[in-house]
Amino acid sequence: MTAIQSINLGYDAIYVTLLVSAPLLTIALVVGLAIAIFQATTQIQEMTLTFVPKIVAVIFALLFFASWMTIKLTDYTHDLFIRIPDMIR
Repeated sequence: MTAIQSINLGYDAIYVTLLVSAPLLTIALVVGLAIAIFQATTQIQEMTLTFVPKIVAVIFALLFFASWMTIKLTDYTHDLFIRIPDMIR
């Protein structure tokens, strides 16, 4: 395994990780921002008000994006197994 192959392998792993986690993190960010704006305008400073809606939104997003995430991860794993013979040389 050459240095370029290992760098490409690390790059692909980071790319797939960011690609799969991006929808969930984006939804959590948008919901958190909406809750923060709501808290700032109403001056309600309840700690559970920030966590519960984010958790619920991320669970629904996970249910919605689960098949796409699974496809991306299995494609990456399949490509990784296909690359193994080239890495041994």
